[in-house]
Amino acid sequence: MPTTILYPEAMYADDTVEREVFGPDAIIRMTDVGLLSDLSDEACADVDGLMIFRHWASAEDLARFPRLRAVVRMGVGYDRLDRAAAASRGIMICNVPDYGTMEVADHAIAMALALRRGLFLYHETQRADPPAEWAPITTPLVRRMDVQTFGIVGLGRIGTAVALRAKAFGFRVVFFDPNLPNGSDLALGVKRARTLDDLLAQSDILSIHAPLTPLTRHMIGLRELSLLPAGAVVVNTARGPILDLDALETLLREGTIAGAGLDVIPVEPPVDPVPDLLRAYRAREPWLMGRLVVTPHAAFHTPEAWADIRRKSAETMAAALLSNQPQNVIPPESF
Repeated sequence: MPTTILYPEAMYADDTVEREVFGPDAIIRMTDVGLLSDLSDEACADVDGLMIFRHWASAEDLARFPRLRAVVRMGVGYDRLDRAAAASRGIMICNVPDYGTMEVADHAIAMALALRRGLFLYHETQRADPPAEWAPITTPLVRRMDVQTFGIVGLGRIGTAVALRAKAFGFRVVFFDPNLPNGSDLALGVKRARTLDDLLAQSDILSIHAPLTPLTRHMIGLRELSLLPAGAVVVNTARGPILDLDALETLLREGTIAGAGLDVIPVEPPVDPVPDLLRAYRAREPWLMGRLVVTPHAAFHTPEAWADIRRKSAETMAAALLSNQPQNVIPPESF
C-alpha cells in the first residue's frame, strides 16, 4: 500500500517540491480545513504522515487517524501537539528546528539594539505634533553595548546564533540552559549561569530562546523580572506563555524595566480583552512611547525561511516514513 501524506492546510499551489522529496509512489494529499476535526473519516483513514503548521492536534484528533505513524510540526515549537497521546500510540513526533534560525536571531538582536540605541523613542518623538526638541534624550534605554551583559535563556540553535551576534557587538554574553552539556560555554567563548536567578541578576538585556514546555511555561514572572538590573531590556522571540505580560507591564510602568521587544504573546492572535500592555501600546499611551516594540510572530519570516520550511518539513517526514534514519524526533518523555 502506498504511503499517504496529508497537508490539511492550503499552503502550496502544487506539490512539485513534495514530489521531489517523497518520490513518485507516495500519495500527497493537500486540502484546507479550519480544524482537524473538520476532516471526514474517509480523509483520515489512510493517512500515514500528518503535516502540521498552524493546526493543533489533540488526542481526539490523533485518534481519528488509524494508520498514522508520524506527525511533523512544520516549525520549531511542538507545544500544539499532544505528545502523550502520540506516544501511547507509537506515533513519531518530529519538528523542523533548522529553519529561520538566522532570521529569529537577527530579529532578537535588532529589537535589542534598536531599543538600546533609542531608535523607537526618537522615531516616535520626532514625528509627534509638535516634534520633540532636536537633541538627544536622556533615558535609561540608551547604553553603550560593551558595558552591558546580554543574558540568554536557552542556548539552542537560535540562542547560540544570538550569542554570536551579541558578542560581535561587544556585549558580555551569559546564558542559562540546564540541558546543555558542560563545556558549551567554553566552545563559544561565553559565560554560563548555573541558575536562572543568577542569569537574571546580571542581564542588562534578557533575550528568551527556550521552547515552551511544562517547565518553561510562566517561567519568567514578576519575581524573576524583578531580579533584573534597573533599566534592563527584555526581548521575547520564543513563545508567549513563557513571559508574564502583566508582570512586564508592571515593571515597565514603574520604570524598573526600560524597554521590551515582543514577537510573541500568550494568546495569538490576540483576542478581547487584549492584555493591558498591548492595549496601552496600541493606544500609544505616552508612558510607553518608544519603550515597547511588538511584531506579530514574524521573526522567522523571509522568503528563504518559507522555502526552508517547505522542503525541510517534507525531508523530515520522508526520513520518518521512508527510511530507517528518522531525524528531529521529539522524545516521548519530553511531554
